[in-house]
Amino acid sequence: MAVGKSQVVSVRVEPHIKAALQTAADREMRSLANMLEVMVVAYCRAHGYPLEGVPSEALPNTIPKGSIA
Repeated sequence: MAVGKSQVVSVRVEPHIKAALQTAADREMRSLANMLEVMVVAYCRAHGYPLEGVPSEALPNTIPKGSIA
């Protein structure tokens, strides 16, 4: 999905939030970073935020039903 060099984003979260994120990542066999990326793409698509540089074919399960990507 990424084109070019990726960038670093550091965030600080409560331990229970990190544990929930890690559990979600483990269940989907993803890294923590990839799980965050998937969640951000899903959120942006669900709320109509532009995703420049992310092709609509990327992460097809994050396209809300009934919308045209």
